[in-house]
Amino acid sequence: MTGAALAAVAVGIILEDVPVFVAGGGVLALLILFAVLGGKRRPAGGEPPVGRLALARIEDLRATGGESADVPVKFRLTVAPEPEDARPAYRVKITQHINLVDLPAYRPRGIAVVEYRPDKPWHVRIVTRPTPEWARRAEEAEIDSAPDSTLVSNPDVDEGSWCLLVLLAFLAGAVLVVLLFRGPLFTAANDEDTPPDSPSKSSSTSRTFTTSTTVSGPSSSLLASGRMRATAMELESRVDTAYVTEVTIEDHRMAVSGDSTRPPTETFHLQSLPYELLPTLVREARTTLGIRTPETWRIDITPPTGNGVGPRVRITVTGPEGTAHLDADATGRVVDRRGVGEGG
Repeated sequence: MTGAALAAVAVGIILEDVPVFVAGGGVLALLILFAVLGGKRRPAGGEPPVGRLALARIEDLRATGGESADVPVKFRLTVAPEPEDARPAYRVKITQHINLVDLPAYRPRGIAVVEYRPDKPWHVRIVTRPTPEWARRAEEAEIDSAPDSTLVSNPDVDEGSWCLLVLLAFLAGAVLVVLLFRGPLFTAANDEDTPPDSPSKSSSTSRTFTTSTTVSGPSSSLLASGRMRATAMELESRVDTAYVTEVTIEDHRMAVSGDSTRPPTETFHLQSLPYELLPTLVREARTTLGIRTPETWRIDITPPTGNGVGPRVRITVTGPEGTAHLDADATGRVVDRRGVGEGG
């Protein structure tokens, strides 16, 4: 009935037949009303599920918005249930809102505390405030990635036979209405000129990419609270992957670069950077490195070198006295200072 109603609305518009349009629209409105009333009368579920705590390896994450303090983040996890659950580790995909302040704590290949249901393992939630015991276990644990074949999902959502039946019934209703009006429809189609097909555009993929943006307007400095992460999310939406090889931040400009040929150890995730700590590091570099009148500053973030863990953050400040820089790790901890005239 839904397919027939939608087809009747479309046929009514094409043929400018008001009765057909009204009939299709009326049936469609009744179907929507019945669906709403049926949903309200549906009995509530049983007792709330009992969850169990476990550790999970973060395989990948991507923030999908940034309009408020809590942003939706898509996670790919390897969940490792406790031995008493007698269940092997498995993969799962979830979406959960994470506060901007807590977001730097979640990085690819990191360990998080999660809550899951043994009877419905696809119901997984990251515990953002675990107990001290579980927090200690997460810091000390090492979890291997589960194979992609262990990925679990909600079977109620992924019932192929039911979806196929619904699709066939929908198409049958639409085809029935189109066949009833095939004469007028084909006549109307023959009366119109068909424009020539435009040539298709070929797209090419590049191994490397670079994109940047410039902020403007009042309080447009990237040192403003939350501005750096919001700008990073905007740049992430323009590229195919969030794993990059370089991030450059200036007062009003941010740029990111990447290379798909680089191994994972030579890249880092764009959302794993401690953006909330960078303004404090810039102020420290401008006031403690011997430059009395700082004119410009610049942040360069690159992958780890040697045996380093996490990306390397370098803040360079210039002024009449010369150039100085400050180095920090991925957690915002200062690891080196080079004042004016000290070289390096």
